[in-house]
Amino acid sequence: MNGNTTAANAMAGRKLASYTITGLKRWSCLTRELPPVSQVKALHVYDFDNTLFMSPLPNPKLWTSQTTGSLQTQECFVNGGWWHDPHILEATGQGIDKEEPRAWDGWWNEQIVDLVLLSIKQNDALTILLTGRGEDNFAQLIKRIVASKKLAFDMICLKPQAGPNNQTFTSTMNYKQAILQDLVHTYKDADDIRIYEDRTKHTRAFREHFETFNKTLLNSSDPASRKPITAEVVQVTETNTTLDPITETAEVQRMINGHNTALISGNHPLSAPLEIKRTVFFTGYLVSPIDTARLVTLVKLPSGTRENEVKFLANNIMITPRPCPQLLLDKVGGIGRKQTWQVTGIASWESRIWAARVTPVPANASYHTDNPTPIVVLALARNARPSEANRIQNWQPIPPDKQYIFQTEVGEKVQLRIEPAVEGEGEYGSLFQNRNPKRRRDHQEGPDSYRPARGGHHNDENRRLNGVNGGYRGGNQNRGRGGNNNANPGNQNRNTRGGRGGHNHRGNNSSNNRGRVGRGAYKSLDDVQNNSRYAHHGSSYQPNYDDGGPGQNFSNNNNDGYNSSFPALGGGIGTYNNGAQGGGDGGLPYGK
Repeated sequence: MNGNTTAANAMAGRKLASYTITGLKRWSCLTRELPPVSQVKALHVYDFDNTLFMSPLPNPKLWTSQTTGSLQTQECFVNGGWWHDPHILEATGQGIDKEEPRAWDGWWNEQIVDLVLLSIKQNDALTILLTGRGEDNFAQLIKRIVASKKLAFDMICLKPQAGPNNQTFTSTMNYKQAILQDLVHTYKDADDIRIYEDRTKHTRAFREHFETFNKTLLNSSDPASRKPITAEVVQVTETNTTLDPITETAEVQRMINGHNTALISGNHPLSAPLEIKRTVFFTGYLVSPIDTARLVTLVKLPSGTRENEVKFLANNIMITPRPCPQLLLDKVGGIGRKQTWQVTGIASWESRIWAARVTPVPANASYHTDNPTPIVVLALARNARPSEANRIQNWQPIPPDKQYIFQTEVGEKVQLRIEPAVEGEGEYGSLFQNRNPKRRRDHQEGPDSYRPARGGHHNDENRRLNGVNGGYRGGNQNRGRGGNNNANPGNQNRNTRGGRGGHNHRGNNSSNNRGRVGRGAYKSLDDVQNNSRYAHHGSSYQPNYDDGGPGQNFSNNNNDGYNSSFPALGGGIGTYNNGAQGGGDGGLPYGK
């Protein structure tokens, strides 16, 4: 049902109804008295999430794209997911206990706050906070957040299970239009209404609603009907904020545990328990942000090349474009092992790819790389792939002052995903996206069961390790690419912004999981202290997430699994784009 039909039906359905202040108050979770009808000449309506308050969204650097959508899709979780779980909002910043005394400083759209304060001071204006979040779960929390900022709204309206006249709502927009209908008819002397909203779809629907509303009034023969109202819908620029990654992972795990408990108790028809798993895009010698910034200075672009035509990388020396088998991981010294390198030459190929040739320091250090010559891909032109570095034949020497020496750390580029539990799936197999079982034979064989090698290079007496894929393909084997090939039993909508409280859900449902989950056994992220992948550095070693994830080219459809926007497990690297400004050297301890 579109906004035009809704407005017309509402007008017809309540033509003879009486609109009273007492009836309007039933929409609000506040007990304060409303001003008399004759006093109000303006109605000011403010949305909450990402209009007034910078509510956190799922971190797209932490989760694969499909999981980001699934988290915001109500049908994926018994408790409704991201926008229906008050613990997510409570965790904003450093958590409600610390944030409430300081009024969630830094989490407000201060320009909108100023407008709210002006609305409150305006004697003939009624100021309303209108949100699609559920009244049962969020009324008390949102009142506390608003009170901490000393914003004295006349009404705070959250979506109830049923409206004051037992209305049911098919969507957040349907609910909001029902309130607005009562609002403008109750305060029939108001000349204008102003609505502040961040979602483009909603701003358009509000405008259409009042256009139809006014047309219906003009065509009405009812002399008691109010006059048309001037409606202004203000599009607010959406702000994207996220939780602390450790907090976010813990809150999502708690949400999954509650979901799984409901499944086991038989109180929900969804068929499978969920788990958090890692997607490993590649394993490599990861370069620090500081060294990345130095390395990209070696790139000499052709005259006239625009910055947006080139993507700067310089973030790793590839070991393998997939999760690293344990035998090979042992060969390179394990996750977290440090290795020093020196640049010995630079080259480019057809102005599509720029790379630096490196050699280990000391020269006799044991290493393994996916390419015959250890290289760092420095930059890619539009539509180029890291695998094209194989075509470079002629390396140019560089002056001594450009023969940079830098240290790397063995790590994995990782994002997390939420998928159904898979019976009998081992740790190594869980690192891959859940695809056609016929194509998962090598995963099920385990991390030490290799097929014959097709590449891979190291200095260990020039022998090849079986099962390590070569050719410097940069992840083109389609192993773990941000969820784009996930066998998804639910909604395939890839819009990563989900519905916020209605049934018009955006996002999708993705699934598959690590390890066997028995009844009542809900695994968090792996306990790193009991994980042989990290045993080389003792029980105190904590891999971390940083800034870099699935490979993305300029159109976001070239998933090489090489460069990433979400960092690595055990890497400590940052995001490097256009000038290689590194960032984010913090980490998410795995297993917390």
